[in-house]
Amino acid sequence: MPPTPTSTEIAAGIQAWIRCESPSSSPEGIAAMAAMVEQHARAAGLAAQASSLGDATGPLLHISNRAAGDARAGILILAHLDTVHPIGTLRQNACRIEGDRLYGPGGYDMKGGIYLALTALGQLSAPGSTALPVDFLLSPDEETGSYHSRAAIERYARQARYALVCEPARADGGKCVTARKGTGLLRLKVQGRPAHAGVQHEQGRSAIREMAHQVLALEAMTDYARGITVSVGTIQGGAVSNTVPSQCEAMVDFRVPDMQAAEDILAKMRALKPVGPDVTLDIDVELNRPPMVRTDAVAGLLARARTWAAEAGFALEEAPMTGGGSDANFTAVLGIPTLDGLGVDGDGAHSLHEYLLVSTLALRLRFWNLLLKHLN
Repeated sequence: MPPTPTSTEIAAGIQAWIRCESPSSSPEGIAAMAAMVEQHARAAGLAAQASSLGDATGPLLHISNRAAGDARAGILILAHLDTVHPIGTLRQNACRIEGDRLYGPGGYDMKGGIYLALTALGQLSAPGSTALPVDFLLSPDEETGSYHSRAAIERYARQARYALVCEPARADGGKCVTARKGTGLLRLKVQGRPAHAGVQHEQGRSAIREMAHQVLALEAMTDYARGITVSVGTIQGGAVSNTVPSQCEAMVDFRVPDMQAAEDILAKMRALKPVGPDVTLDIDVELNRPPMVRTDAVAGLLARARTWAAEAGFALEEAPMTGGGSDANFTAVLGIPTLDGLGVDGDGAHSLHEYLLVSTLALRLRFWNLLLKHLN
């Protein structure tokens, strides 16, 4: 096994990846990022293969240490190559080290986590170095819902015994994630009737007025006691101020802690009815990511992971359920024991002050090495 790199050496490798901007909207940037990761994997003796998911997104990258003919259910590592930051964000949040902080767009979420997991797997590339075979799947579109990559994620998950996710550790002490809310989206369109706002106002049926009623009904579905949130995020309607608006559209985000809550919210949204006369509603609602529920099997996996974290030199704490979704939601709902938030320690995901903590990198690399080596 090659010598374990220092935190400073790990940080240098991550910096090169941060400088390769790979927003979800840039298939070319994601492809460039995938090529860098693939090169790193092959240099470590791992098998790596990129595959196209179409022109609208970047490639899917699969890396593995499986020996030929080894078809055992193993460990699935999940990560994403895309970031939320548009090309040019490096000019606002330059890749740099200040004190213990390595700044740069996408470093914390989640290029640092990819680098740790891949480096650890590279140290275990020789046949028999891990108790179970390891498949590492990197998607190009997690930040936009994993619509292109979900089928592949689920296909690999059905062949896995465990799933480990490289999303960043929680900012409040580097905690891992064992439960995530499910995420959903409602697209609501209202069709009214146009009329001159001054001459024939009474003949019009305002789509915006109707949408106002629907917004209040939707927001009232929030139930903090049950962990349900509904948020009307965007509204677009009308054309000119002197016409009664005949069309209005809203995009609505909702988060649910379990499948029962999901079913309740979906039923309520599908049952929405017009309040005013002569207007119609077009309701398109889906649960994009099912809830990641903490099970006994997850608790058992966490207990084992904690022993290896302690051996690596830090305490692996558990975060409370988070409202943000990830690809862990897809593996968890299939019954695969899943640990998330195993990436780098830091803060500022999706912001212009995103950073990771350099001093923690060697410890977390050691943890990944122990986890992959001994988990069975």
